[in-house]
Amino acid sequence: MQYLPNLIFIILLLVGIGYFARNIARLRRNIKLGKDVDVSDNPSQRWKNMARIALGQTKMVVRPIAGALHVIVYLGFIIINIEVLEIIIDGIFGTHRIFAPLGAVYDVLIASFEILAFLVIVAVLLFWIRRNIIRLQRFIKPEMKGWPKTDANLILYIEAVLMVLFLTMNGADYQLQRMDMAYYTQAGAFPISQFIAPIFEGMSVSSLILVERTAWWLHIAGILFFLNYLYFSKHLHILLAFPNTYFGRLKPQGQFKNLDAVTQEVKLMMDPSVDPYTAPAEGEEEAEPEKFGASDVMDLSWVQLLSAYTCTECGRCTEECPANQTGKKLSPRKIMMDTRDRLEAVGKNIEANKGQFVEDGKQLLNDYITPEELWACTTCNACVQACPVSIDPLSIIMDMRQYLVMEQSAAPTDLNTMMGNLENNGAPWPFNQMDRLNWAEGK
Repeated sequence: MQYLPNLIFIILLLVGIGYFARNIARLRRNIKLGKDVDVSDNPSQRWKNMARIALGQTKMVVRPIAGALHVIVYLGFIIINIEVLEIIIDGIFGTHRIFAPLGAVYDVLIASFEILAFLVIVAVLLFWIRRNIIRLQRFIKPEMKGWPKTDANLILYIEAVLMVLFLTMNGADYQLQRMDMAYYTQAGAFPISQFIAPIFEGMSVSSLILVERTAWWLHIAGILFFLNYLYFSKHLHILLAFPNTYFGRLKPQGQFKNLDAVTQEVKLMMDPSVDPYTAPAEGEEEAEPEKFGASDVMDLSWVQLLSAYTCTECGRCTEECPANQTGKKLSPRKIMMDTRDRLEAVGKNIEANKGQFVEDGKQLLNDYITPEELWACTTCNACVQACPVSIDPLSIIMDMRQYLVMEQSAAPTDLNTMMGNLENNGAPWPFNQMDRLNWAEGK
Protein backbone atom coordinates (compact mmCIF):
# COMPACT_ATOMS: atom_id res chain seq x y z
CA MET A 1 0.00 0.00 0.00
CA GLN A 2 2.96 2.31 0.55
CA TYR A 3 3.66 2.50 -3.19
CA LEU A 4 0.03 2.67 -4.32
CA PRO A 5 0.02 6.48 -4.80
CA ASN A 6 3.22 6.20 -6.87
CA LEU A 7 1.65 3.48 -9.03
CA ILE A 8 -1.54 5.50 -9.53
CA PHE A 9 0.51 8.56 -10.46
CA ILE A 10 2.61 6.63 -12.99
CA ILE A 11 -0.55 5.21 -14.61
CA LEU A 12 -2.11 8.68 -14.75
CA LEU A 13 1.08 10.10 -16.28
CA LEU A 14 1.39 7.34 -18.89
CA VAL A 15 -2.28 7.62 -19.88
CA GLY A 16 -2.02 11.41 -20.19
CA ILE A 17 1.21 11.37 -22.21
CA GLY A 18 0.03 8.41 -24.32
CA TYR A 19 -3.21 10.13 -25.32
CA PHE A 20 -1.27 13.31 -26.08
CA ALA A 21 1.15 11.36 -28.30
CA ARG A 22 -1.83 9.80 -30.11
CA ASN A 23 -3.32 13.23 -30.80
CA ILE A 24 0.04 14.56 -32.03
CA ALA A 25 0.29 11.60 -34.44
CA ARG A 26 -3.22 12.40 -35.70
CA LEU A 27 -2.27 16.06 -36.08
CA ARG A 28 0.87 15.16 -38.04
CA ARG A 29 -1.10 12.83 -40.33
CA ASN A 30 -3.68 15.53 -41.10
CA ILE A 31 -1.04 18.15 -41.86
CA LYS A 32 0.79 15.73 -44.19
CA LEU A 33 -2.38 15.43 -46.30
CA GLY A 34 -1.29 18.72 -47.86
CA LYS A 35 0.95 19.02 -50.90
CA ASP A 36 4.67 18.95 -50.32
CA VAL A 37 6.52 22.26 -50.59
CA ASP A 38 10.19 23.08 -50.22
CA VAL A 39 10.75 25.41 -47.27
CA SER A 40 14.38 24.51 -46.61
CA ASP A 41 15.73 27.82 -47.92
CA ASN A 42 17.45 30.43 -45.75
CA PRO A 43 17.45 28.51 -42.42
CA SER A 44 19.28 31.30 -40.56
CA GLN A 45 16.48 33.79 -41.33
CA ARG A 46 13.86 31.21 -40.39
CA TRP A 47 15.50 30.62 -36.99
CA LYS A 48 15.63 34.38 -36.44
CA ASN A 49 11.94 34.72 -37.28
CA MET A 50 11.01 31.94 -34.87
CA ALA A 51 13.13 33.44 -32.07
CA ARG A 52 11.79 36.94 -32.67
CA ILE A 53 8.11 36.22 -33.33
CA ALA A 54 7.28 32.98 -31.47
CA LEU A 55 9.71 33.21 -28.57
CA GLY A 56 10.14 36.98 -28.38
CA GLN A 57 6.43 37.79 -28.90
CA THR A 58 7.37 40.89 -30.94
CA LYS A 59 4.10 40.98 -32.90
CA MET A 60 2.00 40.49 -29.78
CA VAL A 61 3.26 43.59 -27.98
CA VAL A 62 2.30 45.85 -30.89
CA ARG A 63 -0.91 46.24 -28.88
CA PRO A 64 0.50 47.05 -25.42
CA ILE A 65 -2.36 45.97 -23.14
CA ALA A 66 -3.20 42.66 -24.79
CA GLY A 67 0.50 42.09 -25.49
CA ALA A 68 1.58 42.58 -21.88
CA LEU A 69 -1.19 40.32 -20.57
CA HIS A 70 -0.29 37.63 -23.10
CA VAL A 71 3.40 37.82 -22.21
CA ILE A 72 2.52 37.24 -18.53
CA VAL A 73 0.46 34.15 -19.35
CA TYR A 74 3.16 32.97 -21.79
CA LEU A 75 5.96 33.35 -19.24
CA GLY A 76 3.83 31.64 -16.62
CA PHE A 77 3.28 28.71 -18.96
CA ILE A 78 7.01 28.31 -19.72
CA ILE A 79 8.56 28.92 -16.30
CA ILE A 80 6.04 26.96 -14.26
CA ASN A 81 6.99 23.90 -16.32
CA ILE A 82 10.00 23.65 -13.99
CA GLU A 83 7.56 23.22 -11.12
CA VAL A 84 5.70 20.56 -13.13
CA LEU A 85 8.99 18.68 -13.55
CA GLU A 86 9.40 18.62 -9.78
CA ILE A 87 5.84 17.34 -9.29
CA ILE A 88 6.42 14.54 -11.81
CA ILE A 89 9.62 13.41 -10.09
CA ASP A 90 7.93 13.57 -6.67
CA GLY A 91 4.96 11.62 -7.98
CA ILE A 92 7.07 8.84 -9.47
CA PHE A 93 9.49 8.38 -6.59
CA GLY A 94 7.30 9.38 -3.65
CA THR A 95 9.53 12.30 -2.66
CA HIS A 96 8.44 15.80 -1.65
CA ARG A 97 10.02 18.93 -3.12
CA ILE A 98 12.92 17.02 -4.64
CA PHE A 99 14.64 20.26 -5.70
CA ALA A 100 14.64 21.66 -2.15
CA PRO A 101 18.41 21.05 -1.72
CA LEU A 102 19.00 23.87 -4.21
CA GLY A 103 18.53 26.17 -1.23
CA ALA A 104 18.36 29.87 -2.09
CA VAL A 105 17.93 29.09 -5.77
CA TYR A 106 14.87 27.00 -4.91
CA ASP A 107 13.47 29.84 -2.82
CA VAL A 108 13.80 32.22 -5.77
CA LEU A 109 12.19 29.70 -8.12
CA ILE A 110 9.16 29.08 -5.90
CA ALA A 111 8.76 32.80 -5.25
CA SER A 112 8.85 33.57 -8.99
CA PHE A 113 6.34 30.78 -9.66
CA GLU A 114 3.95 32.23 -7.12
CA ILE A 115 4.24 35.79 -8.41
CA LEU A 116 3.69 34.58 -11.96
CA ALA A 117 0.73 32.43 -10.87
CA PHE A 118 -0.88 35.47 -9.26
CA LEU A 119 -0.21 37.62 -12.34
CA VAL A 120 -1.66 34.91 -14.57
CA ILE A 121 -4.88 34.95 -12.51
CA VAL A 122 -5.08 38.73 -12.91
CA ALA A 123 -4.37 38.51 -16.66
CA VAL A 124 -6.95 35.75 -17.15
CA LEU A 125 -9.55 37.84 -15.31
CA LEU A 126 -8.84 40.83 -17.56
CA PHE A 127 -8.99 38.63 -20.68
CA TRP A 128 -12.36 37.29 -19.52
CA ILE A 129 -13.68 40.83 -18.95
CA ARG A 130 -12.52 41.90 -22.44
CA ARG A 131 -14.33 38.96 -24.03
CA ASN A 132 -17.53 38.80 -22.00
CA ILE A 133 -18.21 42.24 -20.50
CA ILE A 134 -16.48 44.80 -22.71
CA ARG A 135 -17.16 42.48 -25.68
CA LEU A 136 -14.50 43.75 -28.06
CA GLN A 137 -15.78 43.66 -31.64
CA ARG A 138 -13.26 41.09 -32.86
CA PHE A 139 -14.49 38.62 -30.23
CA ILE A 140 -18.16 38.79 -31.21
CA LYS A 141 -17.93 38.27 -34.97
CA PRO A 142 -20.28 35.61 -36.42
CA GLU A 143 -17.57 32.93 -36.64
CA MET A 144 -16.95 33.26 -32.88
CA LYS A 145 -20.41 32.07 -31.85
CA GLY A 146 -20.93 28.65 -30.30
CA TRP A 147 -17.89 26.46 -29.67
CA PRO A 148 -15.16 29.07 -30.42
CA LYS A 149 -16.54 31.36 -27.70
CA THR A 150 -17.01 28.46 -25.26
CA ASP A 151 -13.51 27.19 -26.01
CA ALA A 152 -11.93 30.59 -25.34
CA ASN A 153 -13.69 30.88 -21.98
CA LEU A 154 -12.92 27.28 -21.00
CA ILE A 155 -9.22 27.93 -21.51
CA LEU A 156 -9.39 30.96 -19.22
CA TYR A 157 -11.25 28.97 -16.55
CA ILE A 158 -8.77 26.08 -16.70
CA GLU A 159 -5.76 28.40 -16.43
CA ALA A 160 -7.29 30.21 -13.45
CA VAL A 161 -8.17 26.95 -11.66
CA LEU A 162 -4.65 25.55 -12.21
CA MET A 163 -3.07 28.65 -10.70
CA VAL A 164 -5.47 28.67 -7.72
CA LEU A 165 -4.70 24.99 -7.06
CA PHE A 166 -0.98 25.72 -7.21
CA LEU A 167 -1.25 28.55 -4.67
CA THR A 168 -3.58 26.48 -2.43
CA MET A 169 -1.12 23.60 -2.48
CA ASN A 170 1.72 25.93 -1.51
CA GLY A 171 -0.36 27.65 1.17
CA ALA A 172 -1.18 24.35 2.90
CA ASP A 173 2.43 23.22 2.47
CA TYR A 174 3.69 26.45 4.02
CA GLN A 175 1.38 25.99 7.01
CA LEU A 176 2.60 22.42 7.47
CA GLN A 177 6.21 23.63 7.32
CA ARG A 178 5.46 26.13 10.09
CA MET A 179 4.14 23.22 12.17
CA ASP A 180 7.53 21.42 11.68
CA MET A 181 6.00 18.35 10.08
CA ALA A 182 8.80 15.93 9.20
CA TYR A 183 7.71 15.18 5.62
CA TYR A 184 7.26 18.88 4.81
CA THR A 185 10.83 20.15 4.94
CA GLN A 186 11.54 23.85 5.26
CA ALA A 187 11.99 24.88 1.63
CA GLY A 188 10.77 27.58 -0.69
CA ALA A 189 9.68 31.20 -0.38
CA PHE A 190 5.94 31.90 -0.56
CA PRO A 191 5.27 35.61 -1.24
CA ILE A 192 1.67 34.97 -2.35
CA SER A 193 0.50 31.78 -0.64
CA GLN A 194 1.69 33.03 2.75
CA PHE A 195 -1.42 35.21 2.67
CA ILE A 196 -3.54 32.09 2.07
CA ALA A 197 -1.94 30.17 4.94
CA PRO A 198 -3.97 31.94 7.72
CA ILE A 199 -7.10 30.31 6.27
CA PHE A 200 -5.69 26.96 7.37
CA GLU A 201 -4.91 27.99 10.96
CA GLY A 202 -6.77 25.87 13.48
CA MET A 203 -7.08 22.93 11.09
CA SER A 204 -5.77 19.55 12.19
CA VAL A 205 -2.63 18.10 10.64
CA SER A 206 -4.59 15.39 8.84
CA SER A 207 -6.97 17.98 7.37
CA LEU A 208 -4.07 20.15 6.21
CA ILE A 209 -2.36 17.19 4.57
CA LEU A 210 -5.65 16.31 2.88
CA VAL A 211 -5.93 19.86 1.48
CA GLU A 212 -2.31 19.90 0.32
CA ARG A 213 -2.48 16.43 -1.28
CA THR A 214 -5.85 17.10 -2.91
CA ALA A 215 -4.58 20.36 -4.44
CA TRP A 216 -1.37 18.58 -5.54
CA TRP A 217 -3.25 15.76 -7.29
CA LEU A 218 -5.83 18.06 -8.89
CA HIS A 219 -3.07 20.39 -10.09
CA ILE A 220 -1.08 17.71 -11.92
CA ALA A 221 -4.26 15.99 -13.20
CA GLY A 222 -5.45 19.38 -14.47
CA ILE A 223 -2.15 19.97 -16.27
CA LEU A 224 -2.41 16.58 -18.01
CA PHE A 225 -6.03 17.33 -18.92
CA PHE A 226 -5.05 20.73 -20.31
CA LEU A 227 -2.20 19.13 -22.29
CA ASN A 228 -4.66 16.82 -24.02
CA TYR A 229 -7.30 19.52 -24.41
CA LEU A 230 -4.87 21.51 -26.57
CA TYR A 231 -5.59 19.38 -29.65
CA PHE A 232 -9.29 20.25 -29.50
CA SER A 233 -8.83 23.97 -28.86
CA LYS A 234 -7.35 27.12 -30.33
CA HIS A 235 -4.60 26.85 -27.72
CA LEU A 236 -2.78 24.39 -29.97
CA HIS A 237 -0.82 27.46 -31.04
CA ILE A 238 1.19 27.08 -27.80
CA LEU A 239 3.00 24.23 -29.55
CA LEU A 240 2.60 25.09 -33.24
CA ALA A 241 3.53 28.79 -33.18
CA PHE A 242 7.21 27.79 -33.22
CA PRO A 243 7.21 25.61 -36.37
CA ASN A 244 4.69 27.92 -38.05
CA THR A 245 6.90 30.99 -37.65
CA TYR A 246 9.91 28.95 -38.77
CA PHE A 247 8.18 27.80 -41.97
CA GLY A 248 6.51 31.17 -42.51
CA ARG A 249 6.71 33.17 -45.72
CA LEU A 250 10.07 34.84 -46.44
CA LYS A 251 9.29 36.36 -49.84
CA PRO A 252 7.93 39.93 -50.09
CA GLN A 253 4.25 39.97 -49.27
CA GLY A 254 3.32 41.52 -52.60
CA GLN A 255 5.00 38.72 -54.58
CA PHE A 256 2.45 36.14 -55.68
CA LYS A 257 3.21 32.52 -56.48
CA ASN A 258 3.15 31.47 -60.13
CA LEU A 259 1.74 28.07 -61.00
CA ASP A 260 4.56 25.90 -62.32
CA ALA A 261 2.32 24.23 -64.90
CA VAL A 262 1.26 27.59 -66.36
CA THR A 263 4.83 28.91 -66.27
CA GLN A 264 6.05 25.90 -68.25
CA GLU A 265 3.26 26.34 -70.81
CA VAL A 266 4.17 29.99 -71.31
CA LYS A 267 7.85 29.08 -71.73
CA LEU A 268 6.92 26.51 -74.37
CA MET A 269 4.78 29.08 -76.19
CA MET A 270 7.68 31.55 -76.20
CA ASP A 271 10.22 28.96 -77.39
CA PRO A 272 10.39 29.09 -81.22
CA SER A 273 12.13 25.72 -81.37
CA VAL A 274 9.17 23.87 -79.86
CA ASP A 275 6.60 22.32 -82.17
CA PRO A 276 3.19 22.63 -80.40
CA TYR A 277 1.79 19.83 -82.55
CA THR A 278 4.44 17.26 -81.63
CA ALA A 279 2.87 14.01 -80.43
CA PRO A 280 4.19 12.20 -77.34
CA ALA A 281 7.04 9.75 -77.99
CA GLU A 282 6.06 6.17 -78.75
CA GLY A 283 5.22 4.29 -75.53
CA GLU A 284 5.05 7.51 -73.56
CA GLU A 285 1.63 8.54 -72.29
CA GLU A 286 0.74 12.20 -72.00
CA ALA A 287 0.64 13.19 -68.34
CA GLU A 288 -2.69 14.15 -66.86
CA PRO A 289 -2.82 17.92 -66.33
CA GLU A 290 -2.32 18.98 -62.73
CA LYS A 291 -5.29 20.51 -60.94
CA PHE A 292 -5.12 24.28 -60.91
CA GLY A 293 -5.62 25.96 -57.55
CA ALA A 294 -7.39 24.43 -54.55
CA SER A 295 -10.94 23.34 -53.90
CA ASP A 296 -10.28 21.16 -50.84
CA VAL A 297 -7.72 20.86 -48.07
CA MET A 298 -5.74 18.14 -49.91
CA ASP A 299 -5.01 20.71 -52.66
CA LEU A 300 -3.35 23.07 -50.18
CA SER A 301 0.26 22.76 -49.01
CA TRP A 302 1.17 21.22 -45.66
CA VAL A 303 2.45 24.65 -44.54
CA GLN A 304 -1.03 26.11 -45.10
CA LEU A 305 -2.60 23.24 -43.16
CA LEU A 306 -0.09 23.79 -40.34
CA SER A 307 -1.17 27.42 -40.26
CA ALA A 308 -4.82 26.40 -40.01
CA TYR A 309 -4.07 24.43 -36.83
CA THR A 310 -1.88 27.28 -35.52
CA CYS A 311 -4.59 29.95 -35.75
CA THR A 312 -5.14 31.55 -32.34
CA GLU A 313 -8.55 32.94 -33.31
CA CYS A 314 -7.43 36.30 -31.90
CA GLY A 315 -9.16 38.14 -34.75
CA ARG A 316 -6.43 40.67 -35.42
CA CYS A 317 -6.46 39.68 -39.10
CA THR A 318 -10.21 40.21 -39.43
CA GLU A 319 -10.05 43.48 -37.50
CA GLU A 320 -7.48 44.84 -39.97
CA CYS A 321 -9.26 43.50 -43.08
CA PRO A 322 -10.66 46.42 -45.14
CA ALA A 323 -13.24 44.15 -46.78
CA ASN A 324 -14.56 43.07 -43.38
CA GLN A 325 -14.53 46.67 -42.12
CA THR A 326 -16.80 47.71 -44.97
CA GLY A 327 -19.36 45.00 -44.28
CA LYS A 328 -18.19 42.34 -46.74
CA LYS A 329 -18.63 38.69 -45.81
CA LEU A 330 -14.89 37.98 -45.79
CA SER A 331 -13.17 37.23 -42.46
CA PRO A 332 -9.56 35.98 -42.75
CA ARG A 333 -9.94 34.35 -39.32
CA LYS A 334 -12.95 32.39 -40.60
CA ILE A 335 -10.92 31.25 -43.63
CA MET A 336 -8.38 29.63 -41.28
CA MET A 337 -11.04 28.23 -38.93
CA ASP A 338 -12.99 26.73 -41.85
CA THR A 339 -9.82 25.18 -43.26
CA ARG A 340 -9.07 23.57 -39.89
CA ASP A 341 -12.68 22.35 -39.51
CA ARG A 342 -12.63 20.76 -42.97
CA LEU A 343 -9.23 19.18 -42.26
CA GLU A 344 -10.59 17.71 -39.04
CA ALA A 345 -13.60 16.30 -40.93
CA VAL A 346 -11.28 14.72 -43.49
CA GLY A 347 -9.15 13.25 -40.70
CA LYS A 348 -12.19 11.67 -39.03
CA ASN A 349 -13.27 10.30 -42.41
CA ILE A 350 -9.87 8.63 -42.81
CA GLU A 351 -10.05 7.14 -39.32
CA ALA A 352 -13.57 5.82 -39.90
CA ASN A 353 -12.50 4.17 -43.16
CA LYS A 354 -9.33 2.41 -41.96
CA GLY A 355 -6.80 4.91 -43.26
CA GLN A 356 -8.47 5.74 -46.59
CA PHE A 357 -10.41 8.87 -47.46
CA VAL A 358 -13.85 8.06 -48.82
CA GLU A 359 -15.51 10.80 -50.85
CA ASP A 360 -18.08 12.49 -48.61
CA GLY A 361 -19.65 14.83 -51.14
CA LYS A 362 -18.16 17.90 -49.49
CA GLN A 363 -15.17 20.14 -50.05
CA LEU A 364 -13.64 23.27 -48.60
CA LEU A 365 -14.99 25.42 -51.43
CA ASN A 366 -18.74 26.13 -51.20
CA ASP A 367 -19.40 23.81 -48.22
CA TYR A 368 -17.15 25.81 -45.88
CA ILE A 369 -15.87 28.87 -47.75
CA THR A 370 -18.07 30.61 -50.32
CA PRO A 371 -16.92 32.34 -53.53
CA GLU A 372 -18.43 35.55 -52.16
CA GLU A 373 -15.88 35.51 -49.34
CA LEU A 374 -12.99 34.79 -51.70
CA TRP A 375 -13.79 37.56 -54.16
CA ALA A 376 -14.29 40.12 -51.39
CA CYS A 377 -10.55 40.00 -50.69
CA THR A 378 -8.54 43.01 -51.92
CA THR A 379 -5.20 41.11 -51.62
CA CYS A 380 -3.82 43.96 -49.49
CA ASN A 381 -1.97 41.59 -47.10
CA ALA A 382 -3.26 43.43 -44.01
CA CYS A 383 -4.27 40.10 -42.47
CA VAL A 384 -0.81 38.62 -43.05
CA GLN A 385 0.88 41.65 -41.52
CA ALA A 386 -1.41 41.61 -38.46
CA CYS A 387 -1.07 37.92 -37.57
CA PRO A 388 1.10 37.45 -34.44
CA VAL A 389 2.22 33.94 -35.50
CA SER A 390 2.95 34.40 -39.24
CA ILE A 391 -0.24 32.87 -40.66
CA ASP A 392 -1.00 33.69 -44.31
CA PRO A 393 -4.78 33.51 -45.01
CA LEU A 394 -4.25 35.26 -48.34
CA SER A 395 -2.36 32.27 -49.78
CA ILE A 396 -5.41 30.04 -49.25
CA ILE A 397 -7.73 32.68 -50.74
CA MET A 398 -5.54 33.01 -53.84
CA ASP A 399 -5.26 29.24 -54.35
CA MET A 400 -9.04 28.88 -54.18
CA ARG A 401 -9.50 31.82 -56.55
CA GLN A 402 -7.16 30.12 -59.02
CA TYR A 403 -9.37 27.04 -58.92
CA LEU A 404 -12.49 29.10 -59.56
CA VAL A 405 -10.92 30.89 -62.53
CA MET A 406 -8.87 28.13 -64.15
CA GLU A 407 -10.95 25.04 -63.39
CA GLN A 408 -14.50 26.36 -63.28
CA SER A 409 -14.29 29.62 -65.28
CA ALA A 410 -16.24 31.10 -62.41
CA ALA A 411 -14.65 34.52 -62.10
CA PRO A 412 -16.91 37.54 -61.50
CA THR A 413 -18.26 39.22 -64.63
CA ASP A 414 -16.09 42.32 -64.20
CA LEU A 415 -12.97 40.19 -63.95
CA ASN A 416 -13.90 38.15 -67.02
CA THR A 417 -14.48 41.39 -68.93
CA MET A 418 -11.08 42.70 -67.88
CA MET A 419 -9.30 39.48 -68.90
CA GLY A 420 -11.10 39.51 -72.26
CA ASN A 421 -9.95 43.10 -72.83
CA LEU A 422 -6.37 42.14 -71.92
CA GLU A 423 -6.49 39.33 -74.46
CA ASN A 424 -8.07 41.37 -77.24
CA ASN A 425 -6.84 44.92 -76.62
CA GLY A 426 -3.67 44.43 -74.59
CA ALA A 427 -5.12 46.54 -71.77
CA PRO A 428 -7.95 46.30 -69.20
CA TRP A 429 -10.03 48.91 -71.05
CA PRO A 430 -12.55 48.14 -73.83
CA PHE A 431 -10.79 50.31 -76.42
CA ASN A 432 -8.83 49.39 -79.50
CA GLN A 433 -5.16 50.28 -79.23
CA MET A 434 -5.52 52.69 -82.16
CA ASP A 435 -8.24 54.61 -80.31
CA ARG A 436 -6.51 54.78 -76.94
CA LEU A 437 -5.33 58.39 -77.28
CA ASN A 438 -8.54 59.79 -78.74
CA TRP A 439 -9.32 61.49 -75.44
CA ALA A 440 -6.22 63.64 -75.80
CA GLU A 441 -7.47 64.92 -79.18
CA GLY A 442 -10.89 65.76 -77.85
CA LYS A 443 -12.64 62.96 -79.77
